[in-house]
Amino acid sequence: MSDTQAVIIVPARLASTRFPEKVLASATGKPLVQHVAEAAARARCATRVVVAADDERIARALKPYGTAVVMTRVDHPNGSSRLSEACQIIGMSDDAIVVNAQGDEPEMDAGIIDAAVTALLRTPGAVVGTAAAPLRSMSEFRDPNVVKVVTGVDGRALYFSRAPIPLNRDRPEEPGEFGALRHVGVYAYRVGFLRAYVSMPATALERTESLEQLRVLEHGHVIGVARVAAAHAGIDTPEQYAAFVERYARGAGGGRGGSPRV
Repeated sequence: MSDTQAVIIVPARLASTRFPEKVLASATGKPLVQHVAEAAARARCATRVVVAADDERIARALKPYGTAVVMTRVDHPNGSSRLSEACQIIGMSDDAIVVNAQGDEPEMDAGIIDAAVTALLRTPGAVVGTAAAPLRSMSEFRDPNVVKVVTGVDGRALYFSRAPIPLNRDRPEEPGEFGALRHVGVYAYRVGFLRAYVSMPATALERTESLEQLRVLEHGHVIGVARVAAAHAGIDTPEQYAAFVERYARGAGGGRGGSPRV
């Protein structure tokens, strides 16, 4: 793993339904997406971090920090599609590894990026690597906004769902022997598969659950899942951002690891 190299790309879309222009929110003194770029750069595997933006205002906001930015189309249907365009712009080869780090997760632990890359490389047949952490409460288990995943003994994903899975038949109020895992939305790909993935037709389960990773499983491919100690919280609402600002002011924000390479 120490010799593995990956480019981390942070898709940054200006439009947001619940929190407009959240990637530019700057109550901490720097844009939200800059926090993400700095956290991602602490991953051991990171050789470069690039923000894939859809608006020049993002590029202007990041210019003082020297963060690499590529401009992508505004009409991408999802982050994976934007990621694929960014890979093409920066000239990545099919064999290269790229990691999709969500642009609204400033407290991401960089170790999760390394774990996702390890899952890609070590899970038999995997074309995507990601991560999952134990759920902290039954309220999270039942929350459709918290994506759950179940895996096989070899670490491959069997299914992702917004429903509470696996359901303990005898004691539905408890997750059961397997436990319950919360999916952490970091993805590692070989660039060649990413390009193939975005050209695959969307699938019924993907549309039903509104989870694009199900397209990979429905088309018969393998996703490797690394188990990590804890998930990081994303920023979806102004209230969640305000809570992050408070944590940051107390010195609790940001990822962990070595010096940034942005």
